[in-house]
Amino acid sequence: MDVNKIKGNINPKAPVHSTRIRVGRSIDGFGLSPGITKEQRFGVENLMRKAFANLKGDLAGSYFPLTGMNEKVRQQLVDDHFLFVSGDPNLKMAGMERDWPEGRGIFHNKDKTFLTWVNEEDQLRIISMQKGGDVKAVFDRLARGIKAVGDSVKAESGKDFMLDSKYGYVHSCPTNLGTGMRASVHIDLPGYTKVGLTVLQARCEELHLQPRGTRGESGGQTGVTYDISNKHRLGYSEVELVQKMIDGVNILHKEDEALRKAHGI
Repeated sequence: MDVNKIKGNINPKAPVHSTRIRVGRSIDGFGLSPGITKEQRFGVENLMRKAFANLKGDLAGSYFPLTGMNEKVRQQLVDDHFLFVSGDPNLKMAGMERDWPEGRGIFHNKDKTFLTWVNEEDQLRIISMQKGGDVKAVFDRLARGIKAVGDSVKAESGKDFMLDSKYGYVHSCPTNLGTGMRASVHIDLPGYTKVGLTVLQARCEELHLQPRGTRGESGGQTGVTYDISNKHRLGYSEVELVQKMIDGVNILHKEDEALRKAHGI
């Protein structure tokens, strides 16, 4: 995950609100979410408490367990859009919300640009995010964060992240096999909104991108702001997927400008 291999960045004139890149990771010796035991879940959390304490510099921060979380902290995490909650029917059906909220929590650094969710859908969801469209900065922080977390887990437990030679990093959901990486931006596309969502979806398919509403995977679409991300996880490197996202978003922005002009927006 070498940020120096990424060519260019998102056009600074593009109306990008924010950039977010995440990966999932699982630790050897602990069950995946559908079958993990209560004891193993606590084992992951206790290991991560120690691992997070070793993070330095801009990655250093605090861990907030969901169990016993005070209302002031909870509300701040809600306001920051960091808090994951129970109730997803797919996770429930798969047995991933057993013993909720025990053994689960959120880590974030002081600047709130580097996060890790513990025992949500995956054992770990490692996230880098910030306002604006500087994808390279977000990717650089993510790469450093993944390495730091992995090195700290190894130092504390002797364990590595689950990695298969053919299928890549192992996750609870098969759609995340491979890199487990989703690189996304929130961007305004009023021109594509005018011509319709189906047109945008078809264009994103050609560019190997995936459009969503800003409310998440199943939250629907409102207004002219879209979540645009890489479509694939498997068969490409992290650098290749981030490059696809950067190049594709720049193309969409240029085309959206033409559509706005054509429709007088």
